[in-house]
Amino acid sequence: MIVTAPDPTAVIAKYYRPGSLAYDILTVHSEMVAAKALQLALRVEQLSPDRAFIREAALLHDIGIFLTDAPDIGCFGKHPYIMHGILGREILEKEGLPRHALVCERHTGTGISREDIVSQKLPLPLRDMRPVSLEEQLICYADKFYSKNPQKLRIEKPVEKIRAKLARFGEDKVQQFERWVEQFGT
Repeated sequence: MIVTAPDPTAVIAKYYRPGSLAYDILTVHSEMVAAKALQLALRVEQLSPDRAFIREAALLHDIGIFLTDAPDIGCFGKHPYIMHGILGREILEKEGLPRHALVCERHTGTGISREDIVSQKLPLPLRDMRPVSLEEQLICYADKFYSKNPQKLRIEKPVEKIRAKLARFGEDKVQQFERWVEQFGT
């Protein structure tokens, strides 16, 4: 059996109209995250990160946003934005991409714990959704550096700004980010 790599562009085109605001934001944001994750992967080459997978999964990590209610980025779905990761997981599982699907589910913030879901009463399945593999961690970390704000898509956020934003969600989020700064650099 010959296994072919997924074409992220073709997968995205199944769910987004090229040229739409959501498509443009998704593709630019995802390209920026992919480039950052690949740059960071070079710094831990001794750990043998799967660079082809990192590129594919980074391009697909936010595929679920169109199903959320986020009109500022051209998404007019019915779900709260916090659900975009699990919605993306469902999409990519249907596409036969279970490993990529886990990146979708595990990239939000520095990951969402079962305790977070309970304490914040989040509309998510009651399970741990923190990045596990090296590739998941690299993509999750790289994602923190880029916004989906249409005016700031290509602007890398400074570490201080990321820390401040994560602090609103708990010191454990900042500590995880700091571990990644130490491990992967910036």
